[in-house]
Amino acid sequence: MKNIILFADPGIDDTLAIMYALLNPEIKVLGIVSSYGNVDKEQATDNIAYLLKLAGRTDIPIIGGANSPSSGKIPTYYPEIHGQEGLGPIRPPENFSGELTNFSKIYTIIEENDDVTIVDVGRNTSLASLYLLGENIAKEVNEFYIMGGAFLVPGNVTASAEANFYGDPIASELIVKNLDNLYIAPLNVTNKAIVTLEHIKIIQQMTDNPLVEIIDDIMKYYIDAYTKLVPGINGAPLHDVVTLSLMVNPDMGKTIRRDVEVLTSGSGQGTSIADFRVSSKPAEKNINIYLEFDYQLFLEDFIKVMTGKK
Repeated sequence: MKNIILFADPGIDDTLAIMYALLNPEIKVLGIVSSYGNVDKEQATDNIAYLLKLAGRTDIPIIGGANSPSSGKIPTYYPEIHGQEGLGPIRPPENFSGELTNFSKIYTIIEENDDVTIVDVGRNTSLASLYLLGENIAKEVNEFYIMGGAFLVPGNVTASAEANFYGDPIASELIVKNLDNLYIAPLNVTNKAIVTLEHIKIIQQMTDNPLVEIIDDIMKYYIDAYTKLVPGINGAPLHDVVTLSLMVNPDMGKTIRRDVEVLTSGSGQGTSIADFRVSSKPAEKNINIYLEFDYQLFLEDFIKVMTGKK
């Protein structure tokens, strides 16, 4: 069982990750940190609250994270990919809003639970703030999983930068330099985690869970957006879900232990760099980059978790 605090900014892929975490019997969600990213923090909070209500898990605290990146710049949102309110065509009911608890709740959760894992599938601003406010967090948390980066493969915001690292490269650089037991799921693997509408139909035929009932509309919007970006893709990559799946099933992927640098300015902003030469040395800290994963095992795991059936 993994006790996790999930940092998210839903966003469609974050939404699927939250669903996966809530439905996975091997994951116990201790709290969800809401931050800006794919949408603003207020909308992200409402979306998280809506998902928790559908799941019957309103007992899980929603923790208020960052409103904007470390640079202070106004964030860029992506309605063409996630919809105006982050859930594609789905909207939480009118006058529906989530209630936030204070950021310090994270420290209380860590103190009260053993072997906590932090999973960050959004911009790293809130996680960097957690470290800056309490540097011992790097030792008190069992492990960190983050979705971000692109190593020697094209980015999805610029030619070389992935969206989470690009959105706040200052925070991402702080994270990769200061945290230990860090596992990074970059575009190298997450771009391959393609889920199609056929997969979604299979899932919906196997369960009547209220949480799962909305995913066909959400995924159709997401797949339509990806089809415009990557003609012929026939699906959409679930970047954030595969990060959680790798956490639960570490043997599903292969990692390499290397120091990482994130460029914080200029034309290379958000670019992630590691030395993969044969002569290069492993990182002194336990920093692991996923470069390969088993797509078929991921797909089987995703369907099993979302349906509750083997």
